[in-house]
Amino acid sequence: MSDTEGRKPFSEAWPAMLSTALRVAFGIIWLVDAALTWTNEFAVHYVGYLHNAAHGQPAWSAWWFDMWILLVTPNATLFIWLTRIAETALALALILGFARKTIYVLGALFCLLIWSTAEGFGGPYTVGATNMGPAIAYVLIFIALIAINTRAGTSPYSLDYHIEKRWPRWRRIAEWSSDINLEKAQPVSWSVQGPALGGIAILIILLLLGLHSALNVRAPSPTAAAAAVSPLSLAASMPISTARDARLPPLQPGASVDVNIAATDRKVEIASGVYYQAWTFGDSVPGPVIHVRQGQTVNVTFTNHGTMQHSIDFHAAMTPPSRSFVPVDPGKSIHFSFVARVPGVFVYHCGTPPVLLHMANGMYGAIVVDPATPLPPAAESYVIVQGEWYTQQVSGTLMGPNYEKMLEERPDEVVFNGSAFQYRDHPLPAVAGERVRIYFVDAGPSLWSSFHVIGAIFDKVYPDGDAAHALSGVSTYTVGPGAGAVFDLVIPDPGKYAFVDHDMAHMAIGAQGIFDVRAPGATPAQNPALTTPTAPATAAPVAAAPVLAEPTGPYKFDPVQGATLYANNCSACHQISGTGLPGAFPPLKDNVAVLDPDPTKQIEVILHGLHGANVGGTVYPTAMPPFGSVLNDYEIANIINHERSSWGNRAKLITAEQVKATRSKQDEK
Repeated sequence: MSDTEGRKPFSEAWPAMLSTALRVAFGIIWLVDAALTWTNEFAVHYVGYLHNAAHGQPAWSAWWFDMWILLVTPNATLFIWLTRIAETALALALILGFARKTIYVLGALFCLLIWSTAEGFGGPYTVGATNMGPAIAYVLIFIALIAINTRAGTSPYSLDYHIEKRWPRWRRIAEWSSDINLEKAQPVSWSVQGPALGGIAILIILLLLGLHSALNVRAPSPTAAAAAVSPLSLAASMPISTARDARLPPLQPGASVDVNIAATDRKVEIASGVYYQAWTFGDSVPGPVIHVRQGQTVNVTFTNHGTMQHSIDFHAAMTPPSRSFVPVDPGKSIHFSFVARVPGVFVYHCGTPPVLLHMANGMYGAIVVDPATPLPPAAESYVIVQGEWYTQQVSGTLMGPNYEKMLEERPDEVVFNGSAFQYRDHPLPAVAGERVRIYFVDAGPSLWSSFHVIGAIFDKVYPDGDAAHALSGVSTYTVGPGAGAVFDLVIPDPGKYAFVDHDMAHMAIGAQGIFDVRAPGATPAQNPALTTPTAPATAAPVAAAPVLAEPTGPYKFDPVQGATLYANNCSACHQISGTGLPGAFPPLKDNVAVLDPDPTKQIEVILHGLHGANVGGTVYPTAMPPFGSVLNDYEIANIINHERSSWGNRAKLITAEQVKATRSKQDEK
């Protein structure tokens, strides 16, 4: 037999084999998909898929989704069962090769129906990930199967082949033709069939191995990608260049102490080379340490230089919160006083709703109240505030808040004094045999701390304001979120002693540092690079940022500047994804005001703020501050156009002249 003759059977049989392999592989995929329709989760969210697809549709297609919602909602159970039966029947027909061409056409039509309803003419995707919905891709595969089937004719690897042998008229259903020669459709040798069957077996194994990932891995959207990047994965290999000065600042003399502190929006370093768009007290996270003596009157002036409402709540204060801890609008100040009656170390924080967001964004600090009868003198006194960062990537090494992680208590970092591992890389000095006092606050906002110094025992732990309650000989002590404790430590031998949150998960993501204990008279092995917070508690209020000069010439939308301005001014509340925070800040994605061809409402809200608005049936009590005094017309136009062209929004863009006209009308009023 010649070599050409030996290849002839395969060359004639390959179309049927290709069609069979593609059909069976596609049938297995459908079988997995069909199995998922039999889960309770599919049934519970069946109507929700339609409502989700209806959001953001243009006017010309809205009627189509409204019709299906009206039809399906009262008959959800019927449609759930019809979907289950249809997908299961399709899967089995594909695998067995039953009524092939008819099934291919019905399958394509069924996929078109899914694509035009539950997938909203696109698919469960986000622009920037993949722009093809699975259903429309399935339509193309069905069309390919129809074409291959037309070329190959009947297949000996199908149930149709055996039915046609007994009932030839079945060909009209399976092949859409009565002119079929079954004698030509013969199986090829096992030397050819074997590899094909092996390929199908490998596909089945891969699908089964990937089933867990398919059910648990999020779709590759920009939002999911931003949330998946952790600051520690972006951190530079070199240690953070400088560490915050943890030393307790000195007391101020007199019967009263004036504390001037401002809320600001600042980028702070949370890991080596990685920054976070924080809301701060005094430009740092944590805020500046306030040190007073029991019995002193603390006169607080709190000024809001941020872009939204903030407040300040002192856990050391006994004062009516309805008068002292109230939200302060941007550019405004509040003055109040309290007597530091109870000694100890306490947290202060922003109490403006949602408090979780404000605290997790960095709005906390420590106030130390020395007892009237002093504690034993300490050679070194340090203030350590434990906090948590819940992040998502804004761009590059800049991170922003992730409210979903905050609610789920899934921090990317647990840190001492704002930055991961800073005191591991820049140890705090101490002297062997001398007392070290640690004023420890767990600012949270959510996680408990189990504070421990490896290789040491605390000489004293002061859990409250009464020194008589001091504990002795404690190795590890638990401090809850919002609480504080004072730890005294006397380490007899020189060496490096790690201090940690003994929750090992917390320690692994940043909550660790080192005491560099040296012999008396010796110098540390490495001098720590320490910096003082940029704005001490007694610093004078900073002037509000001026409105930048507008560019000259006609306005042109700058997408890069729009995204940057949105990230800096809006993303903490409305999120990078534009989804807002449930019950606190409304979504901008599919927002009626954002999609409205008339931008007046959207411009007015950004210029003059909004409070207590009903958006999409939900009343949002959190106030949005006015930005008219801090952003010029060009900047506001860029922010609005970013919102109108992001997250699937496709609204008419505006000009800076429209912002100027709206601003002028309000000024005239």
